Formats: sequence, structure tokens, C-alpha cells
Amino acid sequence: MSAPAKRLTTSAMIASLAAPGQRTKPAPFGHALVELAASRPEVVGLSADLSKYTDLHIFAKAYPERFYQMGMAEQLLMSAAAGLAREGAMPFATTYAVFASRRAYDFICLAIAEEKLNVKIVCALPGLTTGYGPSHQATEDIAIFRGMPNLTIIDPCDALEIEQAVPAIAAHQGPVYMRLLRGNVPMVLDEYGYKFELGKAALLRDGPDVLVISSGFMTMRALEAATMLETDRVKTAVLHVPTIKPLDEARILAEAAKPGRLVVVAENHSIIGGLGEAVATLLLRNGVTPVFRQIALPDAFLDAGALPTLHDRYGISANAVVQQIKSWL
Repeated sequence: MSAPAKRLTTSAMIASLAAPGQRTKPAPFGHALVELAASRPEVVGLSADLSKYTDLHIFAKAYPERFYQMGMAEQLLMSAAAGLAREGAMPFATTYAVFASRRAYDFICLAIAEEKLNVKIVCALPGLTTGYGPSHQATEDIAIFRGMPNLTIIDPCDALEIEQAVPAIAAHQGPVYMRLLRGNVPMVLDEYGYKFELGKAALLRDGPDVLVISSGFMTMRALEAATMLETDRVKTAVLHVPTIKPLDEARILAEAAKPGRLVVVAENHSIIGGLGEAVATLLLRNGVTPVFRQIALPDAFLDAGALPTLHDRYGISANAVVQQIKSWL
């Protein structure tokens, strides 16, 4: 009798976004928060039973007296963060993006945003960064939060940007929602001499044929796609927009107004209510009307499965980005 075939498994929960051989850094958020806390005694960390999966366990180990484990109660997490902020602390509240946006929205709105409290909400598994299906895929978190007054929204690209964004959002007075890539996070932007500035977009590469406006890990995909498109003599510019709210309107308008370029917005978010619609509205309001397309997740509950398969299926892998852009030229 032959031995049973070995079953291949994958961790859909914590799968890395890094390509084989790509440089990564472990837990950039956790390490950056520890570094920040060394000079900012008001910094505290809170988690809703997910410190290991938001990299906050690194902070908890370094500063156990400044760490609060709130259990599986996201409403309590946000209310406690608000209370700590009222007493002069700077809470970094971490959970999954689906739980902050869907479950705790009212508490964030009324207890934190309306009062302009200095709470930093940092949430893992944004968009399609887990294969566990709709219960964990926060494909509409930006759409949910964009309409909330007083809330700054950040969608970092890689480990370098997360490291730089942590002290930047701490220096900003007021509530922030930041999407988080956790675990072994790719390093990309150091090759472009990048420096994160709150509220600012950055042109990472230029080109006369296509302009890709992107945020989050889709900037990684856009840069990969731009290199691949060069083989077909398509020269592609990539404008990275890490701050979704407030937008860097002047820079986006200046780049989109350059004649002769296809303008594509690429985002790890539903096609409804995210960066693409924000950019489209901005352009129309200002009479800038290039040929405009969106690369985004569909307006649907997405499948479960391995991330590479899902990214191909839903059009946000580098190869899928290339094929879509070529079909529009």
C-alpha cells in the first residue's frame, strides 16, 4: 500500500506579500512603536486580543506597563483609547481593519473623531491581504472611513513607509486610521530615496505614456508593472499616494493634467468609495479630464484562498495590472 500523498498547506491569515527573494523586514510597526515610545512616555498600546497579529506584541514585551489587552471587544477597545487620550495618553489601538471599520465605527465616530482625540488606530489585514474570506477581508474600510470628519487616513506601501509613518502620525495632533502590513513586510521604497510626509504624494518614477496613481502595496505592484511594461516600450509614471485623506490635491492634479497619458488609479480596496473615486471626483471638480481607468477590487464579497491566486483572480497582481493597462492603450 502506497504512502498517502503529503498535503500542501498555506497560511492564508499571515501570508507574506513579498515575492520570492524580495527583501523584507519583520514587524516594522511593532519595532517603530517601541522606538517612538522610548522618547514619548505618553504612548500606550491597546489590542483586542490580536497583539501577535498586529505586531503589537513587540511593544507589549518592551513596555508591559503601557500595554492594555482589551479582549475580543472592539467597541471597548476604542472607548478605552478615547478615555486614555482624554487623560493625556497617546493610544495606538490595534485590531483587524474589518473589526475597526464594521464593528466599532460608531464608537470611533462619536468617542474619538467627533472629539478630535489623539488616538491612532492601526489595523492589519486591509483590503485583500488575507485569504480567509469576507469575514476578514476589509475591502471597504477606506470607503467607510472617508466620510468621517476629522479622521486622517494612511495607506502605507512597505516596511520603510510604516517605520516612517509611525512617528509622523504621532506628531500629528488628532485621530488617524492607518492600514497595516504586518509580519515580514517587503522593502521597496528605499530604492527610490523615499521619505514619508503626511498629506503628500510622491512621484517615484516618471513616464509619458501612463500615469499610475496608487496607494498601499499596490504601489509595489505598480512599480513592478512599470518595469514589465518597459519591454513593450510603454513608459509608466508611478505617483504614490499614501495619505488618502487629506489628498495631496495639487500634486495629483499637476500630474494628471500632463497631456497624452492614460491615468490609472490602482488600489487594494473596493472599486467603490476608495482612492479611485476620490481622485476621479477631484479631477472632475477641477476640469481635468484625461482617459481614466481604475484597478481595484470588485464590488462583491470575495473568495477565500491563497493570496497569489486571489490577487490574480481579482486583478491586483503585477501581471494582472500589466494586462489591464495594455488592454487600455
